[in-house]
Amino acid sequence: MMTTTLRPTEPLQRGADGALSRHYSVCVNSRPVGGIHLATHPSFGPAVAQIRDLRIEEPDRGRGRGTVAALAAEEVARGWGCGQLEIRVPAAAGPALRLATALGYVHRNRGMEKQLGATPPDLPAGSRGRPMTQAEFGPWAERGIEEYARDWSERGVPEEQAKARSRKDHRQLVARGLATEEALYSVLEHDGVRVGVLWVEFIADKAFVYDVETEEPFRGRGHGRSLMLLAEGQAIASGRRVLGLNVFAGNTPAERLYESLGYETVGYSMYKSLL
Repeated sequence: MMTTTLRPTEPLQRGADGALSRHYSVCVNSRPVGGIHLATHPSFGPAVAQIRDLRIEEPDRGRGRGTVAALAAEEVARGWGCGQLEIRVPAAAGPALRLATALGYVHRNRGMEKQLGATPPDLPAGSRGRPMTQAEFGPWAERGIEEYARDWSERGVPEEQAKARSRKDHRQLVARGLATEEALYSVLEHDGVRVGVLWVEFIADKAFVYDVETEEPFRGRGHGRSLMLLAEGQAIASGRRVLGLNVFAGNTPAERLYESLGYETVGYSMYKSLL
């Protein structure tokens, strides 16, 4: 009889903020066949766990080892007091995506990326980007805290945890302000009227769109596309040739826009309730 179990390869790691982390070997009758890394969420705290890595060696794949390991990880997470478990699945890992879906994980958001050329795209006639002013920054950041929390809570994150994460991110954003070298905060104008806002971060050799939003009265007029072209231009000007973003599940207009601009899915974030 073949028995698949998890065997810790290190003591339970405890952070000063209550974070937990541990690596395990996936074993079949005490024979190591893979590994798994389980940790609590860096943003949502100890109530949410993440499977940060799960691998089964090639000779043992296709035999249900990954399924048993994932289920065992759920029991460990429950023992830690976690009510939810997250997993990030690369888009190219079809078997892993099918496994996560079969185990009851739900798609929350997906990461997308686009390879950029060397020439910044032109904006449509009448459209231009400009830096966000300090007077605009405060109200924009304050409004974002509510929308950000709502996006997470609508997709499985308990409301209090979503609000706590949003407040924490908001404090960090405001403390950093407009002057940071790692980001650009921009306003898109069309014929002199403000029609949208854009937040782009620069991390290592990539750029990421953290927020892109067309003002309510001007939606459906192509300004979302203009904002993304502005983001591509900013990434290219910074020397980056990859622009990434996350899009929440169910945001069909945004998904269609990004796909039409040439963005490709690189990974899926999925979650499962452990209650």
